Amino acid sequence: MTYLLLIIGFVLLIKGADFFVDGASKIAQTLHVSPLLIGLTVVAFGTSSPEATVSIVSALEGNAGVAMGNVVGSNIFNITIVVGITALLNPLQVENETIRKEIPFAMLASVALLILISDITLQSMGANYITRGDGFVLLLFFAVFLYYIFEVARKSRDKAKQEQTNTGEKPLWTKNIILTVGGLLAIIFGGELVVTNATEIALLFGMSETLVGLTIVAIGTSLPELITSITAAIKKQSEIALGNIIGSNIFNVFFVLGSASIISPLAVENKLVLDVLIMIVMTILLLIFSRTHFKVGKLEGVILAVFYILYMIYIIIRN
Repeated sequence: MTYLLLIIGFVLLIKGADFFVDGASKIAQTLHVSPLLIGLTVVAFGTSSPEATVSIVSALEGNAGVAMGNVVGSNIFNITIVVGITALLNPLQVENETIRKEIPFAMLASVALLILISDITLQSMGANYITRGDGFVLLLFFAVFLYYIFEVARKSRDKAKQEQTNTGEKPLWTKNIILTVGGLLAIIFGGELVVTNATEIALLFGMSETLVGLTIVAIGTSLPELITSITAAIKKQSEIALGNIIGSNIFNVFFVLGSASIISPLAVENKLVLDVLIMIVMTILLLIFSRTHFKVGKLEGVILAVFYILYMIYIIIRN
């Protein structure tokens, strides 16, 4: 029964995110928002709703390992598998602004997280924690990111409006609002099922909460990003595909961990520091690949996917 509820939870997460993104994206398009902005915000935040729900519910239930492992594992999965598979299907064109601003912002999120969880090294404390004070710092960074996004929206809105006014289609507000709200409710309920049952299964097999968060939960809650980016790549919407991944990673660290740690301070296992370092290295690698001819090609996609396979082998052996 536990396994069945876990599967139901994942289905609700994935389908809920699908409906949420579909409805919210159409609302954003009706409001004349550019494709890059849709990827960085509506799509990214929508596909990150499972991570947010799982980590916040985990914090409420005192499962700090799941909350932390879920975010770090999801971000590594996004950069390696999601970017890798998407680039294999269709090389991702990278805008100059993305290289100069958005990817460095994702790097800032990773480095800020590393500093905040290094209490033993930097402050000679007995354990590593993300305190409530750290949570407010992360949310402050998220507010700065939102300010940047609003500036991008202000500059691009007129152009997007000109491109979209020629369609002549009337927005279906009621349908899109129902899709958005219904999807969000499915995400919340699905997140509760995933956390409860994944933790129970972990205890049965003697696995640590952090390992479950880094593997089962992280991959499960990252499936919306994977599905969305693959769909965008097939439709040759590189801006939405890459914006989704980068925006999700920024959202996961600044908003998800910020909110979760304010609800309940998160204890961080020492070995998770190395996972955060790996996340930083993967972000640097994505930046390097993006600067080569302003695209992430098929070869780079293979390299990123292989890195994730090696990482999975490492954490399974380690735990």
